[in-house]
Amino acid sequence: MTDKLKMIPFSPPHIDQKIIEEVIAALKSGWITTGPRTKKFEQQLCDYTRAPKVICLNSATAGLELLLRWFGVKEGDEVIVPAYTYSATANVVIHCGATPVFVDTNADTFNISVQRIADCISPRTKVIMPVDIGGLPCDYDAIMELAKNSAAILNSENEIQKQLGRILVLSDAAHSIGAFYQGKKIGCHVDASVFSFHAVKNLTTAEGGAVCLNLPAPFDNEEIYRALNIKSLHGQNKDALAKMQKGSWEYDIVEAGYKCNMTDIAAAIGLVELSRYDSETLPRRKKICELYQQHFSKKSWAQLPVFKTDEAESSYHLFLLRIKNISEQQRNNIIQLITEKGVSVNVHFKPVPMMSFYKSLGYTIDSYPVAYDNYAREISLPVYFDLTNEQVATVARAVIEATEKILEPKTVA
Repeated sequence: MTDKLKMIPFSPPHIDQKIIEEVIAALKSGWITTGPRTKKFEQQLCDYTRAPKVICLNSATAGLELLLRWFGVKEGDEVIVPAYTYSATANVVIHCGATPVFVDTNADTFNISVQRIADCISPRTKVIMPVDIGGLPCDYDAIMELAKNSAAILNSENEIQKQLGRILVLSDAAHSIGAFYQGKKIGCHVDASVFSFHAVKNLTTAEGGAVCLNLPAPFDNEEIYRALNIKSLHGQNKDALAKMQKGSWEYDIVEAGYKCNMTDIAAAIGLVELSRYDSETLPRRKKICELYQQHFSKKSWAQLPVFKTDEAESSYHLFLLRIKNISEQQRNNIIQLITEKGVSVNVHFKPVPMMSFYKSLGYTIDSYPVAYDNYAREISLPVYFDLTNEQVATVARAVIEATEKILEPKTVA
């Protein structure tokens, strides 16, 4: 067995001296919870995405749930989500007491099928939650059109829902900061978009996330930002920074909120990450994906991921390689052989209806054949800033050798 210390890892964070110095500066500042660095990070994300307002939180999951709760999603409601995603997308719907309505996937891009969304809309549908798998944006124009056409059947049950007058579109953009759709960066195409800054993401704060607010008039995104701040801090009407102002100690609890604010230590990492994201991080990730494309392009068994379409360009978060005409067990055997060659790979994702909790609710993967087919044949390859060209070649060689061993005695090219 290969010594794990010599393995090429899957997705380590890029922590360098700049980040270390900024974190130390935050620690020495005397302000380590939500404070000036978090507020600065929020403003810079506004500038970057062109979203009217951004709130930073301790995870993307928290951001998704806060938006659902702000919109009043509850028991009896339905939220449309892709079957092909990480469990967090569906879990937040369950937390609200609502029902996830899973939708099958596109065969080419892994993203949610717009036609299947249309088939699943009902008077109980309150939210559509598309997911940018691997960083490639969904077809947001088509999804927004479906939402707008829902006005006639929507059963609005509170003032916010009545004011919007249609289904809310809440994008799980965990993978896609820096991606483009219709020439604009993700964050300003739908009602709200939620990024993840988890340790394995393109841009990390160790743990963290952000909600880009883009609600249409007559909504006031600044007002929604304030409401989400209150929800993220136990329903407290002043955060720690505001309470520290002279004579401003007193606060009130105006609702039974949650605890999911971002700290200034996390924001310190994010500020450095964002400052070099377009100039260093994205170009390197794109180059790695292009190198993989070159290594696999002549292999007849390789189905290469889509990174660019007429409408969109990915953030190059994942390299989602699929092997043609293999079973799930063959895929697993290939992964085992790759690992034995000193290369860490992954699978994105095991569809949510395959998970034990969701099977116990009556969901079955048989209802989502495209999602299962994509999953059964998929292997995610390492993509991270410090991965060298030589290591990319090593990964590719390990994948090719492992795949062609499993495919024998079939003819491979």
